[in-house]
Amino acid sequence: MNISESLIRDIVERVLREAVESEKAPFEKHVDPSGIIGIKTSTVKCEPFEQDGVALKDLVTLEEAPRMGAGVMELDHTSFEWTLTYDEYDMVIEGELEIEIDGRIVRGGPGDIIYIPKGSHIHFQTPTFTRYAYFVYPANWQELT
Repeated sequence: MNISESLIRDIVERVLREAVESEKAPFEKHVDPSGIIGIKTSTVKCEPFEQDGVALKDLVTLEEAPRMGAGVMELDHTSFEWTLTYDEYDMVIEGELEIEIDGRIVRGGPGDIIYIPKGSHIHFQTPTFTRYAYFVYPANWQELT
């Protein structure tokens, strides 16, 4: 069997590209050349965020999705105060998410979607463990604050 140099080069480039992609995303993510991105949320490992009981992981980069951001957040028996400088949708994956605003609570369970408008001062909270996906607009909200 005769293996060409170009075939070896193609294989090495593919292996290196896959290794780099897996380092950038410690979860299962497929970026199609069209720009479509598929993410297996069950593979996402969240990282600790500003306080105990709060963890998150951004899922896309500004290069991949310059207009909208997405990530997964986990709350474990906690309340987390936040003022949104962007619009956000939250889709509950497991548990019960509570959004407290002005003394009122909006609740969502698995499969439910909650919209939070820009400028809202809220408390994300949960009586148990909750995992949810968040989608924000604009994606570069941190640069706007």
